[in-house]
Amino acid sequence: MKILAVDTASRYCGVAIVDNNNLLSELFNGKQETHSKHLMTMIREALEISGLTPHDLDGFSVTRGPGSFTGLRIGISCVKGLAEAIKKPVAVISTLDALAEQLPETDYLICIMTDARKGEVYFSRYRFADGIIKKETGEKNFIPEMAIDNINEPCIFVGDGVCLYKNIIEGKLEDLVHFMPDEFNIIKASTVGFLGIKKFCNNDIEDAGLIVPYYIRKSDISKKVQG
Repeated sequence: MKILAVDTASRYCGVAIVDNNNLLSELFNGKQETHSKHLMTMIREALEISGLTPHDLDGFSVTRGPGSFTGLRIGISCVKGLAEAIKKPVAVISTLDALAEQLPETDYLICIMTDARKGEVYFSRYRFADGIIKKETGEKNFIPEMAIDNINEPCIFVGDGVCLYKNIIEGKLEDLVHFMPDEFNIIKASTVGFLGIKKFCNNDIEDAGLIVPYYIRKSDISKKVQG
């Protein structure tokens, strides 16, 4: 099963093609530019490296959020257009789940925390059970101090929100805090692809035309329209 995966939920842009458990190609762009400038070129390059055409794909996998409002719209719109053109289904992946999936097994609590801007973070907590990572809380949007409230055990923190609010986390939790190397704070498109394979195997897929970003909170544009 060949899946093209896209992640545009943060300032980084990633594209990968996976075939069951095999990674065929992966491209990453960390430039401070709009994802729309690079995404289609990256997709074409990934297909070329993999020796595939769009019609060889069995489906798509894309991060649905939470994350950058503009970034999510770009990635999802692109995948929707491609999927509808070749009539293939799509698996949508939580950005927080993708970051959690990249961690090695541990007995510690895991807190995924990404930048929500305006001094806030998106976060969720996870824990390994029998070698499988499980989500312990829903995905929420709070100030960092509230996101780490009630943590009273050793905890691994991951995500670009951790980089921004490291001093707050260390100041409140002290010796309970553990950080991963920087590369764990960035979503790999290949992770999005492999999570997509799992969803396809479980028939947890969606019609491309029905996919919408998951923002958690309303964008400033939506607030202005409603206000």
